Amino acid sequence: MIVTSNLSKKYNDIQVLNIESLEIPKGQSFGLVGNNGAGKTTYFSLLLDLIQPTTGYIKNNEVLVNESEDWKPFTSAFIDETFLIGYLTAEEYFYFIGELRGQNKSDVDKLVAQFEDFFHGEILNQKKYLRDLSKGNQKKAGIVAALIGNPEVIILDEPFANLDPTTQIRLKGIIKDLAETKGVTVLISSHDLLHVTDVCERIVVLEKGKVVKDLRTSAATLKELEAHFAGTETV
Repeated sequence: MIVTSNLSKKYNDIQVLNIESLEIPKGQSFGLVGNNGAGKTTYFSLLLDLIQPTTGYIKNNEVLVNESEDWKPFTSAFIDETFLIGYLTAEEYFYFIGELRGQNKSDVDKLVAQFEDFFHGEILNQKKYLRDLSKGNQKKAGIVAALIGNPEVIILDEPFANLDPTTQIRLKGIIKDLAETKGVTVLISSHDLLHVTDVCERIVVLEKGKVVKDLRTSAATLKELEAHFAGTETV
């Protein structure tokens, strides 16, 4: 589904990403972890054609993302609040995204209704602009908007940050359902090792822009990741 080859990104001769090869098959729940500056957001930005690669490429379902926009109809993302339109209410924003993705108001209402418990009564029918919502509620709105239009690929950067424990648990269920039941390819970056091992069947560790681990998630994965970041791994 997603193929990365000889991909690098430099800023002022400083290399921030260097991935020789990485393939993510359709329907996989994929986690990207690493310390600040490891290259996680840079990789997602390249995948979404927000920045240009220095070398190499990413293909999304055979489409070169930096040369064509044909990947956009089946790909969605929520990276941060800049993806929102602050002067719209949540409902207005959902309808706007729906229109872009060929969904009518009825389609959008039907989807959004599935996430009433995720919203906790704090987002819909509040007559509040998105810019006036808390960071956590902005994130909830952005994540649900990313689900509109039945995308085949969903990219979420730090989806668990700023969410309360109840919402984190609900979000984990949403992500698992997308990958396991609906066959959606879900890419997540996170600093939260527990959550990412709970929801991702595969986890890649980036360090200084390079892949240093590529793990199939098992009962031992969390301890292996904790040992890696604690610097206590045995060789």
